Amino acid sequence: MRILPLIVSRNYKFYNPSAPYFVSFATVYWVDVFTRETYFCILADCVGHCRRHKGMEVYAYCFMPNHVHFIFRSREGNPMGLLRDFKKYSARKLLNAIQKHLGESRSEWMLDLFKKAGAKNNHITQYQFWQHNNHPIELWSVRVIKQKIKYIHDNPVAAGLVREPADWKYSSARNFQKDPNFMEIDEIGFMG
Repeated sequence: MRILPLIVSRNYKFYNPSAPYFVSFATVYWVDVFTRETYFCILADCVGHCRRHKGMEVYAYCFMPNHVHFIFRSREGNPMGLLRDFKKYSARKLLNAIQKHLGESRSEWMLDLFKKAGAKNNHITQYQFWQHNNHPIELWSVRVIKQKIKYIHDNPVAAGLVREPADWKYSSARNFQKDPNFMEIDEIGFMG
């Protein structure tokens, strides 16, 4: 029997601790949680918490109904730990809001799905909110950064939610037009 060497992919890993990264992550089962203003606001508050207390720099973002895109950097040089902390913190806040939201007609359905996902993972005690994969891509050039920013901002247009990127309230597209309507971002340095 011939044994093939193990090939480990360098794709989708955090290798350079000081680099900016493009990441995407989704809710389990792609549940459309973010259909209410309150959940978008909680997500933005969680980003703010990580910016203030965890050294997160956010250069671009887009919150979609069931997934999130960021270009971010860890000032402390621990992007994997920072993203893990963000997902854990935001999951706790969002699950709490879903459980307590009196007008949430979907709460039982969503919580059942989150519980089902949590039951499949030994290290989760009750609910799993986010999928575990993040697909980090290190951004090594201005060209690649601009490409990812365009992808992030065009996401709501591609999904048919708006006609123009700046029409989506939950994206940094307006920030790039000097109209920070929803969430503050950090200066990326070369855009201007």
